[in-house]
Amino acid sequence: MNWKKDWKAAAVIAAVFAACFWLPVGKARFDSAVGEALRLVRWYAREHVLLCLVPAFFIAGAISVFVGQASVMKYLGARANKVLAYGVASVSGTILAVCSCTVLPLFSGIYRMGAGLGPATAFLYSGPAINVLAIILTARVLGLKLGIARAVGAVLFSIVIGLLMHLIYRKEEVRKANAQAVMPEEGPIRPLWQNAVTFAAMVAVLVFANWAKPERAGGAWHVVYSMRWGLAGASLLVLIAAIVLWIKRSELVQWSESSWGFARQILPLLFVGVLIAGLLLGRPGHEGLIPSRWIASAVGGNSLWANVFASLAGALMYFATLTEVPILQGLIGAGMGKGPALALLLAGPALSLPNMLVIRSVMGTQKTIVYVTLVVVMATISGLLFGALF
Repeated sequence: MNWKKDWKAAAVIAAVFAACFWLPVGKARFDSAVGEALRLVRWYAREHVLLCLVPAFFIAGAISVFVGQASVMKYLGARANKVLAYGVASVSGTILAVCSCTVLPLFSGIYRMGAGLGPATAFLYSGPAINVLAIILTARVLGLKLGIARAVGAVLFSIVIGLLMHLIYRKEEVRKANAQAVMPEEGPIRPLWQNAVTFAAMVAVLVFANWAKPERAGGAWHVVYSMRWGLAGASLLVLIAAIVLWIKRSELVQWSESSWGFARQILPLLFVGVLIAGLLLGRPGHEGLIPSRWIASAVGGNSLWANVFASLAGALMYFATLTEVPILQGLIGAGMGKGPALALLLAGPALSLPNMLVIRSVMGTQKTIVYVTLVVVMATISGLLFGALF
């Protein structure tokens, strides 16, 4: 036996054995936490996979097949116009209104196609953070000041985080830009308007199928909600017509293979992450291994620790679209300060443990750590400033 070669495997086996040996089965909190983890995974599978992730996988696959690499690099690449690239990336969430997990296939698609690190991470943050209905609901339920601070903070965060990621890895980005400069221009696969109709139909299916129910009846948002399945169905018919009329059989094969590639990479990591998050933190209104009273007691006032803890807790928890608002309403009622509330709002919807696992598989451990650290630090600073001012 080569101990120098096998000591890591032996250590892992020993650790797993020790964990199994002292597994606290039978203790109420542990048994309850396991149940909560499984319930959260079931809820995630029922509510997010078919309507959120599957359309996102097909959109990501379509980007890699139907959109030329030169086009992605032209608008989002390392040599792209910075105002255009960051402008598009920073407001994408107003259109997509997706959660921190649904944005991942789309981020992975544009990043692998040659998007610059800065615009790609700006898109990664803005996709789930700049949700119009969530911001409106925040203003109604938690107060106008917090709603405005969330909206302004989310847009600024996406741009600043993207720029900082670009600056931190500027040497790598320069090499990427130089490599992209010598790539030949690609001719269009089909007329631009056909691609635009195809992608618009896919995005419309994703948006309307996941259109959130407004808090109150009445208004344009409620009208769209009442018609969401008809609008999603109409969008699906447009997509089917586009596939039949414009897309070749060979492209369909490539599209399905690319979409499956994203699903194969991302889904296992997401389910593992959701399971761990459920075990530690439970579902909204239910407890995991970490008692909710610990969280409530740690985020009172506007101290540095309260804001850091709120940012970290938000970064680890999984928030489905809009669920962060009632959770925060309960925490504020339990004594949470306004600064930590904003910190959690800016870190929570854009990050989660499942989200981090997938990001790591796309852009590596180091960049993921830097990205998560930037989000947590900026959320903490924003919370401190907001708490001091209001």
